[in-house]
Amino acid sequence: MTNDFISNLINKKTTKLVESINDLRDKEFSGIKLTAEEKFALSNFDKYRLHILNAQTEEEAFHYKYRQLQVIANLSDWREFLKTEI
Repeated sequence: MTNDFISNLINKKTTKLVESINDLRDKEFSGIKLTAEEKFALSNFDKYRLHILNAQTEEEAFHYKYRQLQVIANLSDWREFLKTEI
């Protein structure tokens, strides 16, 4: 499930601008109150990120997954993390 989820997010093609996980973080840090769904998505992403990074046993794999997660947090629609279960 984990690798499929990452692959789906990375390979997803979109022509519209999306609001990402990092966009939500920026909103929150700017003092804008997030909706319950937005907070839930952030929480799910954080759990997902920790799950993926803690599962890595080699330093090179850890850094590769870390970079992937940075891309996902910057470019994927935050709503994808409403569906994610760890």
